[in-house]
Amino acid sequence: MQTRLWKCAAASIALTAGAATVHAQTLSGDALRIGVLTDISGVYADVSGKGAIEAVKMAVEDFGGTMFGKPIEVLFADHLNKPDIGAAKAREWFDRDGVDMITDLANSGVALAVAGIAKEKKRHIIVNNPSNMGLTNAMCSPYTIHYTYDAYSLAHGTGRNVVEQPGGDTWYFLTVDFAFGIGLEEQVSDVVRAANGKVLGAARHPLGTTDYSSYILQAQTSGAKIIGLASTGHDTINAIKAAHEFGLTPKQKLAALLLWINDIHALGLDVAQGLLLTNAWYWDMNEGSREFAKRYYERMQSMPNMAHAGDYSSTMHYLKAVEAAGTDDPDAVSAKMRETPINDFFAQGGKVREDGRMVHDMYLWEVKSPAESKGPWDYYKLVKTIPAEQAFAPLADSTCYLVKK
Repeated sequence: MQTRLWKCAAASIALTAGAATVHAQTLSGDALRIGVLTDISGVYADVSGKGAIEAVKMAVEDFGGTMFGKPIEVLFADHLNKPDIGAAKAREWFDRDGVDMITDLANSGVALAVAGIAKEKKRHIIVNNPSNMGLTNAMCSPYTIHYTYDAYSLAHGTGRNVVEQPGGDTWYFLTVDFAFGIGLEEQVSDVVRAANGKVLGAARHPLGTTDYSSYILQAQTSGAKIIGLASTGHDTINAIKAAHEFGLTPKQKLAALLLWINDIHALGLDVAQGLLLTNAWYWDMNEGSREFAKRYYERMQSMPNMAHAGDYSSTMHYLKAVEAAGTDDPDAVSAKMRETPINDFFAQGGKVREDGRMVHDMYLWEVKSPAESKGPWDYYKLVKTIPAEQAFAPLADSTCYLVKK
């Protein structure tokens, strides 16, 4: 009898221990910390900056603000568009402040530098603003996810559509001279040449330049029919304004390779109408996007762009992965993020691949004319949906060491 009671007690203890193993939910620190490393004061402040911080805070609030009974904290910093400053801040956050995940990372040079730190420290980063393909190739790791868009999706959206139209076969680029612009120029050049077009050259300008006179002159003398703007933010806005001022258009057509709704708002529809652009998201796509945009607008007094939506969506995806894993252990969270599909207002059927690329549909938009627009921020009309399998580079082409060949 005593032996049977002991066996029953032992079985009970074993079941209880097993249940504790299954349901244990633990964090390695006193809080789950997310760092928003972004451009708060520079050329990308409008398309990233405070809007990125607010979008991440919204996701944390909507999640409930806590994880396993401990607070979720949001830190933020300005990397000043300098890779060394971004890398130093990432090290500080990981080593001293216990940050579990860094997001946004506007500026490709900064993102590539921080990706190396993330791999070394085995901590997560989610990249929403840069486009450089190296993030899912040479600099890939289990801890880096490239979420919103990349140079391939832009090149095969805007670039392919333009080069296949009559008068789109010769190109010259005005390129911002760092990893983002150079990578985008290379991607679009490959698309142009593959379609039997010609690339006649490129003028590379410093980040944040305000004097485009010499670059516009080079573009004019090239004789190219298409002037590709391999830049973004204030650089693109200033280039488009300069092209109009110097009479580059309508003799030569501009192809803006990364335009944001914030840029259209700054330019005005009189200047921007008719431009084609590829984006991952638009605030007026569906009920979910409109609901998010309304709440965001109440905080920021401007509409969110695709990176802001990506900041929210990817933060929520990370938080749900931690919850599902029952831990903030980076490897366990990585596995959950890759096995869990993304279905929200940002993407339907989205998936994080082995190389860290989140694949989803992209969209080709045309900027409305003033007569077509119903009011402020009503700027886009859909031209084409680009399915996920076409929008991003095939996994077979990835050079990431995590991809099984």
